[in-house]
Amino acid sequence: MSTKKIAVVTDSCTDVPKDFIEKYGIYVLPVIVQYSDRAYLDRVEITEADVYQRLAQEVPTTSLPTPEQIVRLFDQIVADGYDTAVVVTMSSGLSGTHNAIRLMAEEYTGLDVHMMDTKNIGIGAGFGVMAAAELVTGGAPLEEVLAGTQDSINHTKIFFSLKTLEYLRKGGRIGLVTGIIGNVLNLKPIISCNEDGIYYNVKVARGEKQSLKELLRLAKEYAAQYDAYNVAVCDGDAPEEAEALLKTIREHFPNAKNVYHTHVSPALVVHTGPGLIGIGIQKI
Repeated sequence: MSTKKIAVVTDSCTDVPKDFIEKYGIYVLPVIVQYSDRAYLDRVEITEADVYQRLAQEVPTTSLPTPEQIVRLFDQIVADGYDTAVVVTMSSGLSGTHNAIRLMAEEYTGLDVHMMDTKNIGIGAGFGVMAAAELVTGGAPLEEVLAGTQDSINHTKIFFSLKTLEYLRKGGRIGLVTGIIGNVLNLKPIISCNEDGIYYNVKVARGEKQSLKELLRLAKEYAAQYDAYNVAVCDGDAPEEAEALLKTIREHFPNAKNVYHTHVSPALVVHTGPGLIGIGIQKI
């Protein structure tokens, strides 16, 4: 039996660190950030800083990669000599990107495509991509890549806090995050993704300091299940809070193999606004 040559594919909202993408040769399909004057390919033609700077003037929308984009990417993967693709995406409960790729994959010939829905977002989804890439690079056969990636997906959690829920509401991504009188009482929900890949409240804290303490507590509690794990600090234009969390994590998460500092993609910024801070944990 011939050995399959496996490509790892993801979308631009999984927030895999750029140096990791380059090291492992991961293919990234950008979603679209749409302003009134033109559309931009996420992380290709627009940066998160661009979105933050323009929020006061216009809150853009996002849209799925086009069928043409998806086919072009598949064509490139085949041209690069691959016969198999493992596609690991952000939650299908938060975006139609997963299903858009799946539908095109069903019609595409010449590439054996395996779809994996992380039911997660940002680096919470990205950790599954990274697991797949490491397995492929390590020479694992397809069955082991799929099983190992799914195991990573099943044992990864992200917790994050927002300065405001305004952008989640505007973008229709509010999910089960309800019942918060945030602006009046300075209440900050700690948000995660449930088993269906939908946002929900894990905890509500009063004020930013308490919110950061709760983030750390929840992350430590989740990580305590595992002998070893990776940690990521998610930074959505909250550099000071991110640096403080990174310092604390390095001191208080002794079993962390890797600690990553990731930045929220432009397309996700559209739905979260500035000031997101979060922690992702992945069992290894």
